[in-house]
Amino acid sequence: MRSAPRAAGRSALEVALSNRDGAEADRDADHARVLARLHTVEEAAEGIGTTLDEQTTCAELARYLCRHLCDAAAVDLLTEPGTGARTPPPAALTRVATAGLVKVLEAQFPDEGPERPEGASPSMRALDEERPVTVAAVLPGGRSADAVSAPLLAYGRRYGVLLALRAGGRFTEHETATVHYLARLTATRLAHARRYAAVEGTAMDLQRTLLAEPGRPHPNLELATRYLPSGTSALVGGDWFETVRLHYGRTLLVMGDVMGYGLDAAVDMNAYRSHLRYVASTDLPPHRVLRQLDAAVAEEESRRPATCLLARVDPARGLAAFASAGHLPPAVIGPEGTAGLVDVPVGPPLGTGVGGYELVTRAVTPAETLLMFTDGLIERRGEDIDASLSRLASMRLSAGAGVEQTLDEILHRLDGLHAEDDVAVLAARMRHHPGAEPEAGPVER
Repeated sequence: MRSAPRAAGRSALEVALSNRDGAEADRDADHARVLARLHTVEEAAEGIGTTLDEQTTCAELARYLCRHLCDAAAVDLLTEPGTGARTPPPAALTRVATAGLVKVLEAQFPDEGPERPEGASPSMRALDEERPVTVAAVLPGGRSADAVSAPLLAYGRRYGVLLALRAGGRFTEHETATVHYLARLTATRLAHARRYAAVEGTAMDLQRTLLAEPGRPHPNLELATRYLPSGTSALVGGDWFETVRLHYGRTLLVMGDVMGYGLDAAVDMNAYRSHLRYVASTDLPPHRVLRQLDAAVAEEESRRPATCLLARVDPARGLAAFASAGHLPPAVIGPEGTAGLVDVPVGPPLGTGVGGYELVTRAVTPAETLLMFTDGLIERRGEDIDASLSRLASMRLSAGAGVEQTLDEILHRLDGLHAEDDVAVLAARMRHHPGAEPEAGPVER
C-alpha cells in the first residue's frame, strides 16, 4: 500500500516553528548588537579623555571612531563654547584633530571657513539643530559614501562638532546613535578640562598676585625671591614667602608651604600669611611667633597644615635667629661660594596645635647669603631627603656674586625650572654699613 503524497507547502506547525526560530534569531541579533554597543561605550569611556589636553582628547575621539565605525573622522572646535540655537559663523570652528582617510574627508568636507555659506555643511547643520545629521557623498571615482556629523554638546553648551565618513556603506541607526554618544562623551570631557583649567588659572593668578609683592625688608638687607610653578599637570601648590619689617632695623624672613594643591591651598596660604603678619607685628621672637600662629590656625578646622621657617635677621648685630615648624633647614652660602645647612630644631607643622618650637641663633656676616626654600627646589622622586639636602650643601657657587645672580645660579644648578613640585626660594644678604653703631634690641624670652 502506497503512502499518500505529502501536501504541497508547509504545515501550520512548521510555519509556527519557523516563525519562532526567526524571532529568536532576531532577539539574538538584537542582544549581540546591544552587547557590542555596551562594549564600545565602555572602551570609549576609558580611551577618550585620558588627559586634560583638548587636542589630545579630540585626537583620541577621531582615532577611536576610525578603529571601530568609520574610515575617516575630523573634530572641529568652537573658539568659544556656544549656547542657544543660533548657528555660529563658520570662522568660529577650527579643525583640531583628524584620523583615517584624511585627504578623502577634507576633499569632501573641508575645514569650515568664511568662504563656505552658513548652513551648507552637515557640521553647521548639526550645530544648529543640536542633533546628528547624515548626508550622502560621492567619492572620486563614483564610489558612494555616508557621512554623519554630531555636535559636541554637554551641559547646554556646544563645544564643537564631529564628522565621520564611511566609504562604500551606510551608518545604521545603532552606529549613528553610537557616534552621537561618543560626541556627547567627548563634550563632557572637554567641559571638565576647561573647568579644571579655569580653577588652575584662578589658583595661579591668586598665587602670583600674593607673591608678587612681599613686604619690603629694611634697606639694610638685600633680597631676591623666585616662585616657579611645577611643569606637571598638578594644580598650583601653597608655597609662599614673606618679609616683615621689625623694630631696630630687623627683618623677619618667612618661607612656608601649605600641604596640598589647588585653589584651596592658595587660599589657605593667604590666610597663613595674614595671620603671620598680625602675629609678627607684636615683635615676638620667631619661636613664639610660630607658637601663636599654630594655636590660631588650629582653631580653624578647615585650614590645611603647613610647614614654615622663620629667620629674623638683625644686620646691626650680625645675627640671625631661626625657628622651624616642620620645614627644611636654611642654608648659608659663604663668600667663597660654599654652602652649609643651618641646624634648626624642627617642630611640628602649623595647624596641629601641638606647639613646641625652639629658637636657634647664628652669626651672619655681610659676605654671607642666607637661602630659604621649599622642598620643590631639592626633592627628587625616589631620593631620600637627606641626599637631596646633601646635594645642595655640596654645591660650590660663584664667589662674589650678588643675591640675584646667586639665586639664578642655584635654580640653574638644581634644575628648578623642571622641578616636580612648585619652588619658592628666597636669598638675603646684609648690607655692610661701615661705622654703624649696633642698636639695642629687646631681650629674648
